[in-house]
Amino acid sequence: QVQLVESGGGLVQPGGSLRLSCAASGTILGLNVMGWYRQAPGQQRELVADITSGDTTVYADSVKGRFTISRDTAKNTVYLQMNSLKPEDTAIYYCHIRILLRHFWGQGTQVTVSS
Repeated sequence: QVQLVESGGGLVQPGGSLRLSCAASGTILGLNVMGWYRQAPGQQRELVADITSGDTTVYADSVKGRFTISRDTAKNTVYLQMNSLKPEDTAIYYCHIRILLRHFWGQGTQVTVSS
């Protein structure tokens, strides 16, 4: 089993920045993909960004150039640096890890972008 603990959400003004962190614990194989998804009210959960254990990254078009995903493999931790935040980035952000065919999710952290 794998546990994911997120931190770093909150309220920020448009144009501001936040950094999300997610620490994974449990049985984690070396080959895995860690990432962040988000879900706004009334919308489906969507991929924000993910990163493989080989540091290959994928970003949603809506966040390219503003968000940066990174990981510390030794600590099984993934980060999401979010800059130039917009009101449409408001959502619950979920940490995710895929190990082979198994998926694990964090409890979610609220990010609100508002003046």
